[in-house]
Amino acid sequence: MRSLTRRISMVAWSVILALFLTIFTQGIWSVLLITNLEINPAIPWAVIVMASLLWLIWQYLSGRWWPVSTSEARRSYLRAKPIPREVFTWAFVAGMLSIMALTGFWIVLFQLVKVPGNALPDFSSYPMLTVVFVLVMASIVGAVTEEAGFRGYLQVVLEREVGGPAAIVIASLVIAPGHGLTQGFVWPTLLFYFFVDVMFGVTAYLAKSILPGIAVHAIGLLTFFTLVWPHDAARHLVSESGADIWLWMHVVQVFVFTPLAILAFRRLARVVDKQPAG
Repeated sequence: MRSLTRRISMVAWSVILALFLTIFTQGIWSVLLITNLEINPAIPWAVIVMASLLWLIWQYLSGRWWPVSTSEARRSYLRAKPIPREVFTWAFVAGMLSIMALTGFWIVLFQLVKVPGNALPDFSSYPMLTVVFVLVMASIVGAVTEEAGFRGYLQVVLEREVGGPAAIVIASLVIAPGHGLTQGFVWPTLLFYFFVDVMFGVTAYLAKSILPGIAVHAIGLLTFFTLVWPHDAARHLVSESGADIWLWMHVVQVFVFTPLAILAFRRLARVVDKQPAG
């Protein structure tokens, strides 16, 4: 009973930490960004402040500073160790192929079902340099906090308790309410992000590191920030205006890149199996 209680408390602590890390860090970024754009939008000082804060958070999560007694545990839970180049490459390739498939999936869903979408700030009145730095930093903040909190700390604990596949699914479900709060509790949005989170969970599990996932996650967010979400408002439902050539192109995109991503993940698993133990 004592062992069961300890395991439950460990999982609960990991869930709270993952949610707090994501919400707290992204909340700070939002406050810094709003303040920066209101006071002096020509100088993106919020990016520098946030980069410094993110570095401090990363250092602590990876085992630096007090208390020394938890350093090794923090380093283990973060799961940010360097990995062989071949493993990183295949994890990155599998992730980017998945991003291509998921991009098409989002656009197709958006034209099949009416969803609220992802509201973006209007940056048209701000200097281009500021916009570029802000979008890059927003992508990095989202990638680092979610990968560290959910694919690192939470999923590592869950993998030790329930195994890899179940851990990936549970971690993806735990983060779902966060997506719903910002983008609506509608099944297309939740389904899309479930696939996204499973993909990142599989990447971390197979590669045994969150580093490839952070790179893919940041590029994926930047892609959606610049190429996908800004055009959502102009998309029309198939039920209202019929299917056009762009819809079918994105359907093909999903059916081409999904099997390619699966093959890349299979290759990643084989590459990892060939690596020497330890």
